[in-house]
Amino acid sequence: MTQVAGLASIDIAILAGGLGTRLSSVLPNAPKVLAPIGGRPFLDFLLEALIRQGAHRVILCLGSKAQAVVDYLAGRSYSPLEIHIVTEPRPLGTAGALAFAFSSFRSDPVMVWNGDTWTDASLKKFLLSHTEAGASISLLCAHVSDPRRFGRVIINEAGRITRFEEKAAGSPEAGWVSAGVYLLERPLLASLSPAGYSSLEHDVFEALPPGSLHGYQSEASFLDIGTPDSLREAEILLAAATGRTA
Repeated sequence: MTQVAGLASIDIAILAGGLGTRLSSVLPNAPKVLAPIGGRPFLDFLLEALIRQGAHRVILCLGSKAQAVVDYLAGRSYSPLEIHIVTEPRPLGTAGALAFAFSSFRSDPVMVWNGDTWTDASLKKFLLSHTEAGASISLLCAHVSDPRRFGRVIINEAGRITRFEEKAAGSPEAGWVSAGVYLLERPLLASLSPAGYSSLEHDVFEALPPGSLHGYQSEASFLDIGTPDSLREAEILLAAATGRTA
């Protein structure tokens, strides 16, 4: 496994090509990544969080309503962050989008970030944990009071993921969920195919033998904006986490 010095040397692929069907009632004409949070698009909060943690290079994987994101970024600077845009020709799913963007990746591993999630977990510690674990895939996992909306992640004492529980399954007691941030080694990325629609979560992660995935457990703040309710909550949560006024 390649040893890496820090986040500055890691490509970060932001998956922002989804159709956003669950938000269509409140966000009919814009992609999720441009959802307004306190008058600013969610993308700003995400990129600023990466800058604070030392990121230098982002590959923005776009699809549906890509031109709105391209237009928003035109003329804006997020220095020292270098942003590259890759737009899929048709819906390819999360795994297919990464396969399509593979030629843009330089680092090993690559950090993958779902474009509708945010966390202030230490990415440096996540990267170190991944390196020490020796796994081809690591998931950053957050602890939430009720994991049923996300699907629970079961992690053993060795830090390996033994299974995923479906959304709405199990009891409402607190547990671990995927925070939508992953580290994938280059050989695994190279094995993905852009030929058809495929899901990173279902077609790749859940298809691997139990114990193949490393789960990094973080008590840091986590949110997603995938539903109208969670989008409304995001303004207060992001204001508290970033020190901005809601």
